[in-house]
Amino acid sequence: MADTDIADRTTRSFRTAISPAQWKQWNLWTQRPGLIAYCLLIETAAVVTTAIAAGTAHVGGWDLLVFGILGGFGLLQAELGREVERLRLMAGTPHINLTSVWSFAGVLVLPSVLVTGLVAILYLYLALRRPYRLRRGAPFRVVFNAALVVVTCQATAAVLSQTAAPRLDAALHSGWAGSGSLALATVTYFVIAALITIPGLSAPDRSLRTLFGGWGDNLLEVATLCLGILTALAVTTMVELALCVLPPLLVIHRAVLVKQLEIAATTDEKTGLFNTTGWHALATRELDRAERTADASFGVLMVDLDRFKRINDQHGHLSGDAVLRAVATAITGAVRDYGSVGRFGGEEFVVLVPDARPAEVRVAAERVRVAVARLAVEVPAASGRKTIDGLSASIGIATYPDSGSGIDSLVHAADQALYRAKNTGRNKVVSIADLG
Repeated sequence: MADTDIADRTTRSFRTAISPAQWKQWNLWTQRPGLIAYCLLIETAAVVTTAIAAGTAHVGGWDLLVFGILGGFGLLQAELGREVERLRLMAGTPHINLTSVWSFAGVLVLPSVLVTGLVAILYLYLALRRPYRLRRGAPFRVVFNAALVVVTCQATAAVLSQTAAPRLDAALHSGWAGSGSLALATVTYFVIAALITIPGLSAPDRSLRTLFGGWGDNLLEVATLCLGILTALAVTTMVELALCVLPPLLVIHRAVLVKQLEIAATTDEKTGLFNTTGWHALATRELDRAERTADASFGVLMVDLDRFKRINDQHGHLSGDAVLRAVATAITGAVRDYGSVGRFGGEEFVVLVPDARPAEVRVAAERVRVAVARLAVEVPAASGRKTIDGLSASIGIATYPDSGSGIDSLVHAADQALYRAKNTGRNKVVSIADLG
C-alpha cells in the first residue's frame, strides 16, 4: 500500500509538472534578457557536450551497474533527507543540494554520457518528489540548475581524460600521478561550478562573498566532493561500503539546516539584512566591547525611506519590495564593510557604525542619504520594465556615549532625531545633538 501511495503521488506530480497550467508558470521569459540568454546557453552547452560524449562513449555492463548503484544511492539519500527538507520548507530556509556527491563520483567512475543521465534522474526525481518547487512558479530553475551540473561534470570529465588517470580505477594504480589526477578533478569541478553560476545570479550586490559564498558554503562543497571521491572508491573496490557515505551525508544535511535556522532567526527575509533580533544582538556585542575600551565611541543611524507608501500605492507591493531590497543594498554599500545594517520593519532601517566619532558618524549618514537619492530601481511592469527613482531618506543619528549608554536608549535617541528630520523637510540628516 505504501509503495502504491508513493507511485500515485509521483504520477500526480508528473502530471502537474507537464500540465498546460504548469507550463504557463514557466517564467523564464519574464526574466531579464541576460538571464534568459545565459539559461539557453548553458542548456545548449549541456545538450551539445552530452551529444559529443555519447558519440565517443564505450558503455559496458559494469558501467550500467555502477550507474544504477549511484542513482539508487542518490534517490535513497533524497528519501532519507525528506524530513530535513520538510523542516527546511517550513522554516523558509534556502534549499541545499548535496547531489554533487553522486555526480562527482559519477565523473570519476562512469563514461561522461552516463553522468548526464545520472544528473537528469536525480534532478527529475527531486522536482517530482517535491512538486512545491515547481508550483512556486520557477520550474525553469530546476532545468537550469541541472544543466549547470551537467556542464560542470562534462568539463571536469574532459579535463580528467587528459591526465595520467582518466578514471578512478586507473588512478588507484598510478601512484602520485593518480592522486594528482583526482586533485585536479576536484579543483576543476569546484572552480567551474563556482564560475558558471555567477552570470546566473540576480543579486545586486556583486561582492566576492555574494558571488562565491562564504567559507562555510565553500567548505560544504569541498566536503561533498570529498564524499564523492570516497563513494567512487567504494563503488570501485567494495560496493557495499558506499552505504557508509549516507550517514555522514545526512548528518551534514541536518547540520546545514540547523545553521540555516540560526541565520533565518536573525535575518530579515525580504532584504537579507539583520532583523531586529539579529541587529540588537550585534549592537549589544559592540556595546560590551565599547564599555571595556577607554574613550570608545560608535554611532547608531535610524534611516526611514520618505513617502514609501506612495510607491506601494502607485506601483504595487512587489515593486515596493524591490525598492526596499535596492535601498538595503545601497545602505550596506554606503557604510562599507564596517557598518552593520538591519531592518526594523516597514521602510525603516538601522545602522551600527562602530569605532566612529560623532563627525565620522555624520559623514557615514550623509553617504547613506546620497546613495539612496541616487537610486534608480528597475521593476517589472505590464509593458516590460519601469524605473522608480526620485527616492530620498531621512536619517537620525545618536552616538555612544553622548546620546545614551544602552542600545535601547541610543535607538530611541536616533529615532527622535529621525522624527525631527521627517518634520523639517525630509531628505536630511539630523543628530540628536542638534536638538539641544
